[in-house]
Amino acid sequence: MNQGASVAKMNPSLQTDSTAFTSSARDRLTDYLARQKGSRKAEIVPLTPDASTREYFRIPWKRASAVAAVYPAPFDPAVHPYLDITRLFLESGLPVPEVYDVDGAAGIIVQEDLGDRQLFQVFEAASGEEREGLLEAAIEVIAQIQAATPKAFERDSIASRLAFDEAKLAWELNYFFEHYFGSLRGETLRHGEAAELKVELNDIAAELAACPRVLCHRDYHGANLMVDDKKRIRIVDHQDARAGKDCRASIRTTSAKSFG
Repeated sequence: MNQGASVAKMNPSLQTDSTAFTSSARDRLTDYLARQKGSRKAEIVPLTPDASTREYFRIPWKRASAVAAVYPAPFDPAVHPYLDITRLFLESGLPVPEVYDVDGAAGIIVQEDLGDRQLFQVFEAASGEEREGLLEAAIEVIAQIQAATPKAFERDSIASRLAFDEAKLAWELNYFFEHYFGSLRGETLRHGEAAELKVELNDIAAELAACPRVLCHRDYHGANLMVDDKKRIRIVDHQDARAGKDCRASIRTTSAKSFG
């Protein structure tokens, strides 16, 4: 019996078509909170969605709050990518949210609430000196992620089995090609121009894929970095971490140029 069928047998409200839930994310979260001993009256606040099928909510948790990620299907916590990468990062001392609870049968992960201060928002309001400090801290986190490469292989993390290989890099560059010229610029290149550019992008993918690899976040930018209430940089949306080009030399050069 697959996991979706097992879940449906345990709880008829979670009857599935294939493995997807038919009940809403909010309904499942409400049921989950009702089962928690000592849980305060549930005030569920939807958060801004990201580009995925997950839904996020701020919920009461003990004497504070937490963030619940609610997935569209049940999952096995032992092999779930987000949980696997979170365990790796926490063991490596990386500043990811702590996981408070997991209910794979309901598709729910409850984690530390880091607040609403995304780095790019904080950066816009910061002074020049504060910006330098934030950039330096963010660059240091990249180096810390790369330093976790050996541990990823030691514990056979999913991140050690995924890579920015030539096929993945070609897909990413083609995505850029389509959405930069099509979605953003609304521009249609002449056939010859498009063909020439795609050849160059394929060459770039092949060159990058041949470089030595270290662990990387995969989507490292100002919206996926939070500044917590202690003014520390924290990492989110790290479930797609994988091996990629070793850019430690570039990081050192950038740091030296930017911060003297």
